[in-house]
Amino acid sequence: MEWKEGPVDGTIAVDGGTVIHEAIVKGSGTISQGSFAIDGRAARLTISVDLSSRAANKKPIVTVSTDNHPFSFFLLDVHEQYPIYIPAYGVIVTEQTDERSYEQIERDTHAQGLLNQLQKIEAEPEENFENAAACTRDLPAQTWLGLSRDIRIFGIGFRGVGGEELLWDWVQPRFHGFETALPELDDHAVRYRFMLGRGIGCVENISRRLEEGVLPILHSTIVDDDITYRTVSFASYESNPLNEQTLRGSHYLVADGYGFGHMLNEEQTAKREQLLPNELNPDEETVLYFRATATNTARVPRYAWFKNPVPNAIMMNNDKHYTFDNLSGFVQYSSDRVCCVSKLNGEPLTEEETAILILPGETAVFEFFLPHRPISHLRAERLIKQSFSSRLEECRSFWKGKLDRAARIRVPEQRLDEMIRAGLLHLDLVSYGIEPEGTIVPTIGVYTAIGSESAPIIQFMESMGGHDVAARSLQFFLDKQHEDGFIQNFGGYMLETGAALWSFGEHYRYTRDEVWLAQIKENLLKAYDFIVAWRERNRTEQLRGKGYGMLEGKTADPEDPFHSFMLNGYAYIGVSRLAEMLAASDPVKAAQIGEFAKELKTNIREGFHQAMALSPVVPLADGTWVPTAPPWVEHRGPLSLYAESAKWLTHGSVVARDSLLGPLYLVFQEVLQADEQSAQFLLQFHNELMCMRNVALSQPYYSIHPFVHLLRGEVKPFLKAFYNGFAGLADRETYTFWEHYWHASPHKTHEEGWFLLQTRWMLYMESGRTLNLLPGIPRAWLEHGKSIELNEVATYFGPISLHVESQLEKGVIIARISSSSDRKPDSLCLRIPHPEGRKPSGVTGGTYVAGRETVTVERFTGSAEITLHF
Repeated sequence: MEWKEGPVDGTIAVDGGTVIHEAIVKGSGTISQGSFAIDGRAARLTISVDLSSRAANKKPIVTVSTDNHPFSFFLLDVHEQYPIYIPAYGVIVTEQTDERSYEQIERDTHAQGLLNQLQKIEAEPEENFENAAACTRDLPAQTWLGLSRDIRIFGIGFRGVGGEELLWDWVQPRFHGFETALPELDDHAVRYRFMLGRGIGCVENISRRLEEGVLPILHSTIVDDDITYRTVSFASYESNPLNEQTLRGSHYLVADGYGFGHMLNEEQTAKREQLLPNELNPDEETVLYFRATATNTARVPRYAWFKNPVPNAIMMNNDKHYTFDNLSGFVQYSSDRVCCVSKLNGEPLTEEETAILILPGETAVFEFFLPHRPISHLRAERLIKQSFSSRLEECRSFWKGKLDRAARIRVPEQRLDEMIRAGLLHLDLVSYGIEPEGTIVPTIGVYTAIGSESAPIIQFMESMGGHDVAARSLQFFLDKQHEDGFIQNFGGYMLETGAALWSFGEHYRYTRDEVWLAQIKENLLKAYDFIVAWRERNRTEQLRGKGYGMLEGKTADPEDPFHSFMLNGYAYIGVSRLAEMLAASDPVKAAQIGEFAKELKTNIREGFHQAMALSPVVPLADGTWVPTAPPWVEHRGPLSLYAESAKWLTHGSVVARDSLLGPLYLVFQEVLQADEQSAQFLLQFHNELMCMRNVALSQPYYSIHPFVHLLRGEVKPFLKAFYNGFAGLADRETYTFWEHYWHASPHKTHEEGWFLLQTRWMLYMESGRTLNLLPGIPRAWLEHGKSIELNEVATYFGPISLHVESQLEKGVIIARISSSSDRKPDSLCLRIPHPEGRKPSGVTGGTYVAGRETVTVERFTGSAEITLHF
């Protein structure tokens, strides 16, 4: 080991081996039994280790403990050809036969001209969707259609879209996460399968799109040679009009029980059982309305084919459980259990399978209306008379009304512009509760709500001005709170209490609602007391150096009951936010909680830095090495490096625990600062060991590193993660997100929520009393003629509006910012990156900082106009 500069002193310990020789070979000093002190500028020592007694399942690890830069390394990782070179610590580890000095090894390493992965990203052009899409997997998904607030929804897909149904076009009624079961099918789930055109062929000839790219109204086009089938699908009511006044929704406990992973106590279960009969047998069903228009594009007559929906057909027709009435066009399980009504060219369908000759340029129209559960014959007679066009217009108006009531964001990239609005509606679609004032359960894909995974959903709703919906969603965690203050709703997860407190704190930052706070204060303090008691049982001498003062428990799916950094970071940020919430109304209690939060933060930082010192360093692509850290204090280094034999593969990845539940969360949770050296280490080894194209594996939106990049002003790495993240996980036509890369959990709003929050942060982000605007946007968004608009978006400082217009052919970019809030930020920091990286010749309206391409407005009064001249 050679240090660039001395003096240096410390200790050396070998786990899994025995030191049999130690000596100082450069510099003067002493060394004995692993303790050393070296004087002078140059410092080099050697050790020899006997490995004969090491356990077969343990990799020998050497730990060098010094006051400033303690570090560890795998002994068997030491090679003369590739020395362990840690420039941040000014130390090199190599084999004893390597006689090169520190300076020579440093020079040899740099002479190779290598770049680490993050440096390569910085050297590349900024990422965009087209490039990301060409390099990532295309993952189409089924589409969920519903009314919002109501658990009676429908999944719909076409011949192979979504990777699950290759033979048919199909519709599946769902009670949120659970597929709807029917007694006629022996209480098995029902899926209605139908077919447009001749069937499956060698050409993949289908495309899909949401209405206007945004609304939960699905359009598809299937080209079958000379016949083109264009379909429209949406959900509405059976007979009542669909509007804000008629929307009833579903009770949150009923919805909670239809989400996978739910945890209901005996009282909640009993209440849910009482509610179910009325909830499942309404006077008004939700209905999937479907229309297919077949058009002949040939110059001669051509046939179009239609196959009516069949319940649970497999390879061939399945007519054991239903009958088709060719007089009424009804599919029915019995004379009074009708599951579908169908029409062809406006008249009741007379044949389940039909071919119809269409003249050139003419059309045939096939429609079916499918209630969520079977209805009576009388109700079916009324249903078939419904006007598809009228219902479509009504549905369109309903969803547009929701967008009209939200803040407005417009960006000059059509896909992202649509994804922002479509995403907001996707979140709303599966947020269930009784309208207009009941508790809402903010579900996540097929799962029920989780304090952690629901957080980005709730907080993006806040960003778009949906504070009422957010407050009702937060109420779910209070309604389900345990008597001892514990908040836990899903699968034994232990991190929900802290994560929920964080979301409560964010709601307070947005609203400063003291009346709301007073109403829930007792619940929040119970949650705080639970965390205090939890921490207290971890303040024992036996835990010194092993998680003292930290919380232990299962963080996510894996059964890992350890002192994890993610779990503790959520507890810290949650309690910290609670102190902030109470500062005005109860300053004494707030100070007490704040002191507790400070102590918890100290314990977490101590545990983290000790874990980093004990974790083996790893090589980067530029020839340098960096320290690492485990996801919890009980392990040495990333689990995926297998310091000890174990089975860490989970959810399709050996690095999932390290990456998705790892210590990078501590930056997001305000335990570590983004500009700390340790944060840089975390980003570096995470990027090279656990990412592809700066995107984590398995369930990538659990990884928080894109946010850390933004905090550090690293725009290119952020954009690399941002574009490759959604290009590989979201349906590129309908924008629906999956949970994983193997078609697990459709309509996964946790992932979509994080994507939307990333978009929010790239557009605006608070920092103390400063509002940072456009901190992460691509340069291409400011090409001539393009504009960016934020209209009344919600911030910690109240609603803010921004309009940026690029008129580069006239040599200017103009930005206007306004706010009528009484909580305006003290200052603004507006980033205006020129498309070609040029610096302005002059700036009016603020102070330009060239290195950051930003304009600062001090003492913001509520209105500002900034012009950059080029």
